Amino acid sequence: MPDPQVPPSPEGVPGAVTDPHSIEAREVAFPGAQAAEIRGYLARPAAPGTHPGMLVIQDAGGLSDHIQDITRRIAKLGYVALAPDLYTREGGPPPAGDMPAIMARLFAMSDATALEDLQGAVDFLRSRRDVTGKVGCIGFCMGGRYTLLLAASSDKLDVAVDCWGGFIDRATPDEHSTPTRPIPPLELAEKVTCPLMAAIGAEDQNPSPAIGERLRETLAGMPQETQVDVYEGAGHAFFADYRPSYRPQAAAKLWARIVPFLAAHLQDR
Repeated sequence: MPDPQVPPSPEGVPGAVTDPHSIEAREVAFPGAQAAEIRGYLARPAAPGTHPGMLVIQDAGGLSDHIQDITRRIAKLGYVALAPDLYTREGGPPPAGDMPAIMARLFAMSDATALEDLQGAVDFLRSRRDVTGKVGCIGFCMGGRYTLLLAASSDKLDVAVDCWGGFIDRATPDEHSTPTRPIPPLELAEKVTCPLMAAIGAEDQNPSPAIGERLRETLAGMPQETQVDVYEGAGHAFFADYRPSYRPQAAAKLWARIVPFLAAHLQDR
């Protein structure tokens, strides 16, 4: 597939890519569950060399311009970053702004299938000659939930960052579990074996700080590094610079924590 033009990040956002020539980015495809071809967006430093891999898992809006920009920002840090399109099987995301349609899509998606697609994405990264063999993961909202689920269900990750993963404690607002979402990720968190960071807005309700405290208690005492951080003055999606929920100070603070956390567990010393 041809390399698309790499646009710069919005001015002033944390980790902004100000030199588009420093990053290479293109559309890719990789095998997912049942050998289905899953679309994705791959970004890497333009300079030759090998780098750790990073999975960037979309929010409910899909593989949007914002998620692609975050993928390029991760690449700027020195990673080969892949954002899978988890809506590939559905032909793309629901209409932007149609929240009932988005929620219906989320609740209908199979956790088992999504996990196989994400494991395929990790395998795709590790198979590349420009990837060192270490792979981490970061996800936002829906993607934060899948980050926690992947970290608890697989030993494929070397580090994970869950950004306000919604519905980690139940399947839907009204149901604890469903056939497509049989076990809430929070109930599997004790199985996480890689270092894990979780970020929650103090004004968020899904996940709320109380749910974050339950996650912190579950992770306490584990041998690997874990941290659950609550960001004051911020609600859900406070890193999304294109939404009214964006909080520049909280976003900058989060980025300042993510960068060394990933480097400590992925970059060679």
